[in-house]
Amino acid sequence: MYVIAGVSGHTGSAAATALLADGRPVRVIVRDAAKGAAWKARGTEVAVASLDDRAALARALRGADGAYLLIPPGPLHEPDIAAERRRLSDAIAGAVADARPAHVVLLSSIGAELPSGTGPIAFVHALEGQLRATGVPATFLRAAFFMENWAAMLKGAIEGGALHHAVREGLRFSQVATADIGRTAARLLVEGPPQRERVVQLAGPADLTLADTAAAIGRVAGAPIEAVSVPPSALVESFIGMGAAREFAAMYGEMVEAMNEGRIAWQPGDLRRGSITLEQRIAELLAAPAPA
Repeated sequence: MYVIAGVSGHTGSAAATALLADGRPVRVIVRDAAKGAAWKARGTEVAVASLDDRAALARALRGADGAYLLIPPGPLHEPDIAAERRRLSDAIAGAVADARPAHVVLLSSIGAELPSGTGPIAFVHALEGQLRATGVPATFLRAAFFMENWAAMLKGAIEGGALHHAVREGLRFSQVATADIGRTAARLLVEGPPQRERVVQLAGPADLTLADTAAAIGRVAGAPIEAVSVPPSALVESFIGMGAAREFAAMYGEMVEAMNEGRIAWQPGDLRRGSITLEQRIAELLAAPAPA
């Protein structure tokens, strides 16, 4: 039995779907039973648990041959994000220690080998360490920048003819689709546990610059898009202007600065690449209906 968290989001949904297509038994974790109804209709078991509820999460994980876990997106508009992330990580690691599934695949990030100076990536660094301390075999799936991160910027870029971001001009950085992350997580679960731990890095088909990204958007939209690199401080203020808490905005700015300085980079070892191109994913995002 494979237990999958995050099925209401992109990566967990893709992981569970891939396992079901392969004929594997799946138990999904949802926060309320109503969200699990569609998955139950597809033949999965449904466990109701919040990832910050150690006891409920441990019950969901018991007896698992493998489990896909992640820290869900943080509260952008609330203060003291760091404390909320610590509580969540403590609950996840505690549940793994209590339930002792045979294998955990954790959605981590490029740069997670660094303890600090990487913005929100530091939270998955901490959780990697907590899971390591449990002694449960773990695979840390360190993924690149999500292609879906561009979704909120597409409309403005197309209407204004320019894509603004704080990634420095000429920097090639990896971007990966969340569907590729989920499918890779499913493969890692089926491959089985390492003796103790392993790190698998996941990139998209090609590393791209900001100009490459703008050009991909332009090709899909049928109009030229200029790439405009701005200082990280400008990006921080832009996020705050859109309603994000200063703490969140500052962490995001710190992450981009670490990318620009080359501190967030691939390490020697297992580096895999997904198959979905940025242009394909942008086309899907633009074709998707607007949120209600």
